[in-house]
Amino acid sequence: MSLEAAIDRFLLYLAAERGYSEHTLRAYRTDLTQLSVFAATKAGGEAADVTLELLREWLWAGTQAGLARATLARRSASARSFTAWLSRSADDTADQGVRLRSPKPGRTLPRVLNRGQTDELLARLEERAGGGDAVALRNLAIVELLYASALRVSELVGLDVSTVDLNRLTVRVTGKGSKERVVPFGVPAQRAVLRYLGEGRPVLAAAAPAAAPGSRDAADALFLGTQGQRLGVRGVYRLVAALLGDIPGNGPAGPHALRHTAATHLLDGGADLRAVQELLGHVSLGTTQIYTHVSAERLKHSYRLAHPRA
Repeated sequence: MSLEAAIDRFLLYLAAERGYSEHTLRAYRTDLTQLSVFAATKAGGEAADVTLELLREWLWAGTQAGLARATLARRSASARSFTAWLSRSADDTADQGVRLRSPKPGRTLPRVLNRGQTDELLARLEERAGGGDAVALRNLAIVELLYASALRVSELVGLDVSTVDLNRLTVRVTGKGSKERVVPFGVPAQRAVLRYLGEGRPVLAAAAPAAAPGSRDAADALFLGTQGQRLGVRGVYRLVAALLGDIPGNGPAGPHALRHTAATHLLDGGADLRAVQELLGHVSLGTTQIYTHVSAERLKHSYRLAHPRA
């Protein structure tokens, strides 16, 4: 079987049987396409040409090209998943990637807003929404819900009106691996979403061109763009990046910063780590534990500023 055909079948398996998201599938396709191009220059175009030596040489070439450790670690993980699938698909084929190793990605602390910065951000959005502008009402509801429920941006844009229970203050989201979970939110988010649904969303829904009315997907979607279609990930990234651009702090200024902020504030307030893991939809508790490091760093920073013997 050709390597390209094997990669296509592997991606189909990840989508159909493992339920991987489009974002994850794109990452796998990018890595494995790079592997296919490299293999064509070094060996051949067959899946059988993917050996442990070839994989090690591929990662070494990436190192020499100056790729980040996180990128090399992701490439290594993609290759191991692919070769494991190849081995299962052909019982007489050894798994060539089982002994493949790569540098561990450096763990950097995520960007987190402090309580004052968060309050200031939300107050600014409330002021803008005070005039009743549909986009301003939507933006306030988006940020309130992101912060209240610590949602991933893909989970937020995938929400339908029917998935939000404004009486029970919960939202049903579909996370990684198509796993559903129910996440709570607070009264401020409830107020923001209620007003958006009553005053903002109808205006945005009516903005769909008459010649190209909104699809059924848009009719169900909670958050709409200015053209009456379901709001996409890029739209939320642009919104949050613009809001965080004027706030001091290091790290990416995207929606994930609000997820990090929510998780850290929960732990700072005494929430149980397991409860935060469930809220975030993390499979591994180790992934959630990074927020304990964030809290520790914040504590040390406060100590150095305040203690006379620091």
